[in-house]
Amino acid sequence: MFQIKPVFSCFSVLPAILVLVLSGCFPSNNTTQDEVLLQGNTMGTTYNIKVVVDVDRVDVNKLQAGIDAELKMLNQQMSTYIKDSELSLFNQSSSLEPIEVSKGLQRVMQEALRLGELSQGKLDVTVGPLVNLWGFGPEYRPETVPSNEELLSVRARVGLKHLSLSGNKLHKAIPELYVDLSTIAKGYGVDLVAEYIELQGIGNYLIEIGGEMRIQGVKKTGELWHVAIEKPITSERSVHQIIIPKNNAVATSGDYRNYYEADGQRFSHIIDPDTGKPINHKLVSVTVIHPSSMTADGLSTAMMVMGEEKAIAFAEENDIAAYIIAKTDHGFVEQSTVKFMQYLK
Repeated sequence: MFQIKPVFSCFSVLPAILVLVLSGCFPSNNTTQDEVLLQGNTMGTTYNIKVVVDVDRVDVNKLQAGIDAELKMLNQQMSTYIKDSELSLFNQSSSLEPIEVSKGLQRVMQEALRLGELSQGKLDVTVGPLVNLWGFGPEYRPETVPSNEELLSVRARVGLKHLSLSGNKLHKAIPELYVDLSTIAKGYGVDLVAEYIELQGIGNYLIEIGGEMRIQGVKKTGELWHVAIEKPITSERSVHQIIIPKNNAVATSGDYRNYYEADGQRFSHIIDPDTGKPINHKLVSVTVIHPSSMTADGLSTAMMVMGEEKAIAFAEENDIAAYIIAKTDHGFVEQSTVKFMQYLK
């Protein structure tokens, strides 16, 4: 057996997208608006939210309290780290009877299943036991790389074919099925916050939760928001590509910050449902731009599992705005779909 050497904990994944203060295209002389930064913690990570508001008319403390309440509700619905969350109780139950779920969980499960089907199973929210087995989930305990016997045993408890949703009724076909929404829940959190902010009459904002983003409108100056895709290296944090997402969400999936090494071999936190093992290819980063952060989050993960050639083909076939970075012996190589090119600076 190989001794595992953790390199980055799944709790400390740094955003792969950076917010830049750069010149845009629409300068403004509007001085009644202020750009307010709201920061906090949620889902084992942090959030950073910029809103452009008239501080004399908007109670910023009340706004943030409302945001925190929305995110607390989300955690209580979908966290696998909270033992009495709605999802944890579903995972703990051995009942095969359909279970009524909240509107939030229903919404996320519906999209997770849709993207799972679209990606031919590459996005699989039932791979949680495999994530845990390889040392990247709430049950982080292993001291050795899993054996083939352990892998086979856990894979028997995994598969989207065992999970279904009918209306607001969630059903598992095997008692041991375990659902982990970490590949899509942060994106949903961004969408949830965006919807809440817009309900308060705020139309200019940038929301970032654990690296997933959604952007609307412009900055205080009237300039468009600029975002930087991070260079996929662990030694430093630097800009690889600047993009202008406009009124969209941005999600990046990568394997260069959350991994461990065992006897000289590198193991990614991203698991391929078809093999039950961490991915092993040259694709290191996938960025997707989409109106929904939840959808962008799920798509970027699915494409990251696919590998370089299949990912770009999948994106073109499904009209997805995607930008991928692959590692070669001579450095990094980038590709983008036709739809993504409009967002490149």
